[in-house]
Amino acid sequence: MQIQTLLFRTGAAAVIAAALAACTTTPLPPARPGQTVTPPPAKQALFIRPASGTTIARFDGVRNKGLDIAGNLGDPIVASADGRVVYVGSELRSYGNMVIVKHNETFLTAYAHAQTILVKENAVVRQGEKIAEMGRSDADRVKLHFEIRKNGTAVDPEPYLNGRLQQ
Repeated sequence: MQIQTLLFRTGAAAVIAAALAACTTTPLPPARPGQTVTPPPAKQALFIRPASGTTIARFDGVRNKGLDIAGNLGDPIVASADGRVVYVGSELRSYGNMVIVKHNETFLTAYAHAQTILVKENAVVRQGEKIAEMGRSDADRVKLHFEIRKNGTAVDPEPYLNGRLQQ
């Protein structure tokens, strides 16, 4: 039975990895000729910072596909935005214990190196809700590795966290 569970979890990890790489969205129809489009009023950032510690490594797109945030063992990790938990596990190499939340057809967020995970797959989470506790699973120190993926591609989280980008 354990081998079946291992095979299932490994297969699920492969599906999640493929979903991260292939997340797509439907484009909006083009504006009609002569129609003027008024931009929406400025709004708050779509995402909030998932942990309160200092940033110890920034996105570079090659070695680091997100932010590394320092903290202490057990510090809270919160959902960066409303969404549904699509993955909880430790099968993805070098991410340790991880949670992935799908926010819409465009955005996913990943929270890696957790000590304790407080949510289950398919759970609906709200922005600011505690989903895990900081740890050092598969890491050299206690930290949170946080990624935002847009259409499956890792993007620099900082512009989304400070409100410069909403979409």
